[in-house]
Amino acid sequence: MIEIAGQSYAFDDPRVIAAIIGVLIIVAVLWLLISSARKATQSTLLVQDVAAHIGRLSYDVNALAQGQSQLSGNIQTVSDAQANAQVRVIQTMETRLAEVQTQVADRLAENARRSAMSLTEMQERMKESLAGSSEKTTENLAKLQERLATIDKAQTNIEKLSGDVLSLQDILSNKQRRGMFGEIQLTDIVSKALPSDAYALQATLSNGKRADCLVHLPNPPGPIVIDAKFPFEAYEAYAAAETKPQQEAALRDLGNAVKVHIKAISEKYIIEGETADGAIMFLPSEAVYAELHARLPQVVREGFNARVWIVSPTTCMATLNTMRAILKDARMREQAGEIRKALRHLHRDVEIIGEKASKLETHLRQAGDDVAGVLTAATRAGKRADRLDNFDFEELAPDADPKVVPLAPPDP
Repeated sequence: MIEIAGQSYAFDDPRVIAAIIGVLIIVAVLWLLISSARKATQSTLLVQDVAAHIGRLSYDVNALAQGQSQLSGNIQTVSDAQANAQVRVIQTMETRLAEVQTQVADRLAENARRSAMSLTEMQERMKESLAGSSEKTTENLAKLQERLATIDKAQTNIEKLSGDVLSLQDILSNKQRRGMFGEIQLTDIVSKALPSDAYALQATLSNGKRADCLVHLPNPPGPIVIDAKFPFEAYEAYAAAETKPQQEAALRDLGNAVKVHIKAISEKYIIEGETADGAIMFLPSEAVYAELHARLPQVVREGFNARVWIVSPTTCMATLNTMRAILKDARMREQAGEIRKALRHLHRDVEIIGEKASKLETHLRQAGDDVAGVLTAATRAGKRADRLDNFDFEELAPDADPKVVPLAPPDP
């Protein structure tokens, strides 16, 4: 039982039950209304928060679009500038390479022209020198053959010249005059056969002995001495002998005198390391020369063994002509040596030109490699610029999380 306003109500009274139910219904309705109001307030707050986030998202999207537009413009500017710089670099490199190639071609052409001119001039000089030497050699050989023919003719007249001994005795009766006559005749023959710088008269050797004539032959054989003295006393005794025993004794004395003179020439005028290994004994008379070869051949052979060669005026001229040919041959060899030396220098110059051209080719090849590297780098840069230009920025999908981190702060 409950008592309300002086009235008592039982719990099992239907009216009480109905009233309690109505009160409960009203309380429930009020609670529902209050809950609905609270939920509506929360929904409104959520809607406002979502609207704010959507606004911020729109602002971020606009900012992103503007940034994309600026980035696209910057990329285009960079691409254009890089393309222009690449074109300028290529043009500059092509211009410089063209200038270098032109200079190299001009220098190589000039060097080739100079080398060709030098070779042509040298060939012409060599041809002229060889042609002149060949002509002179031919002329000298022809003259030598003529003189040898003269010698052959002279040999046939030796017997006739033997008769001149008596007339020659008048001249050779005085020993001093005889020596002067031999020296004068030798000087005349040598001066006609050899150039002035090829011999020396009255030359003093290292042993203090004075030679009548010293011919400067090249080594080998080396300088050779010509002696103009001869023991004419023994020959005069042989010519004056009347009986056969006197002639045999005088001939034996002449042979001994000639042997002594040959030995003296060998000892005085053959010096090892200074002169040739032989010497020449000059006889100013063809008759004496003929008598020695006809009557005393063993003495002539001993002269050969002692390396002393006996010559007459005719054979002396032939011997000197042979010496002149040797001197000319030596000088031609010297000139040939100079020509070979000049050719070696020219060959070295050509090798230097080849080395310089090789180094220049290396530099050009390196420059070409550098240009190829620049072109490769420019191609890579262009490809990267194209990739940046064609880059596709995907739109960001809304995240399930309501807390979005803004890319840029919202406007105040």
